[in-house]
Amino acid sequence: MPKGQITKARILHQAAELFNQQGYAGSSMSDVMAVTGLKKGGIYNHFKSKDELALAAFEYAIATMGQHHRAVLRQSPHAVERLFGILSVFGSFVDQPPVIGGCPLMNTAIEADDAHPALKTHAQQAMTNLRRLLCHIVNTGIAKGELQPAVDADVFATILISTVEGAIMMSKLYDDSTHLDRAITHLTTYINDQLRI
Repeated sequence: MPKGQITKARILHQAAELFNQQGYAGSSMSDVMAVTGLKKGGIYNHFKSKDELALAAFEYAIATMGQHHRAVLRQSPHAVERLFGILSVFGSFVDQPPVIGGCPLMNTAIEADDAHPALKTHAQQAMTNLRRLLCHIVNTGIAKGELQPAVDADVFATILISTVEGAIMMSKLYDDSTHLDRAITHLTTYINDQLRI
């Protein structure tokens, strides 16, 4: 890999962690310079503006999260096990997050709500992709006779995402993973009792 690409990848990784911990608005270019060890010109050689870096760093963080999802999905073709795998990825977001600072999707969605329209659009697309992934798992499971045929995949996706993201927020707020553990336990029981055949 050429040196320029290595430097760009390093900037993305370090900026993604910085923004995920401090937020985009709460992170200055001086902060980016401090974590990367580069001068402003060195960063602007790769990104035209802080906004461009913010969008690229978010996409990097989401791609990192997606790698974790794909890794657990490769472990089993069965819908229930795949859903448990997704839950296990979310279960790691407090103590061992894919990107330091918690869930980049939740953090970005909250911060970009009204303040950063382009970032909000990227967060919406990432959420849509996550919902589609969960719907695909559920609908495939129904088609294969692994899940109850009456399950509404989109409703389930909303319930799962809302429950785990709310629990991640509580666990981060209290510095206590108990809240996320409770949510994962509840969703595991729900999947076993309401979805599994």
